[in-house]
Amino acid sequence: MTEITNVSADLLWELTREYILVAIQLQQMLMKWTIPGHQNAFLVKRRTGGGVQFSRDPLNLTNKHSRKYAGFVNDKAYGLTPGKDGSILALKKSKSANKPSKSTSSTSHGSGKSNRSFYKSVAGATAKQGYRADLRGEAVARASALKKANRPVKDSPTPKLRGKKALAKAAASKEDK
Repeated sequence: MTEITNVSADLLWELTREYILVAIQLQQMLMKWTIPGHQNAFLVKRRTGGGVQFSRDPLNLTNKHSRKYAGFVNDKAYGLTPGKDGSILALKKSKSANKPSKSTSSTSHGSGKSNRSFYKSVAGATAKQGYRADLRGEAVARASALKKANRPVKDSPTPKLRGKKALAKAAASKEDK
């Protein structure tokens, strides 16, 4: 067994204090999930499909009911929702967690923005402010889905007639009308 030498008591106390603070923060996060985890306002239970559970949390990027994606549990969470003209990026502020009205800030992104710049702004807004890097891929996928949903639907083109028989049949049907 090796002994730690030349370590001051203050350093040991500081390391122990940091360890205790991290343990308390983890315990608080787990308590936030275990108490309302299976009964909350955002939970959607489905009996079909093996009892799948979804979430309506606006700060949940994948709409899956799990602690990783739950916005009401995590201190730094973000979500994308459809807006009037484009999408709205909502960021949860960790400093005002006890004030629900001031706990989120939202930024709207217009539909006229190009796809690449929209994805870059979503990823950049979260990266610059130290938000969760593990959810960046899901955020870009959600942004892509919202962009695709906001795209106007084109009418299907009329099929082109090919061949002499088809052209003759179309001409005959026009004469009958």
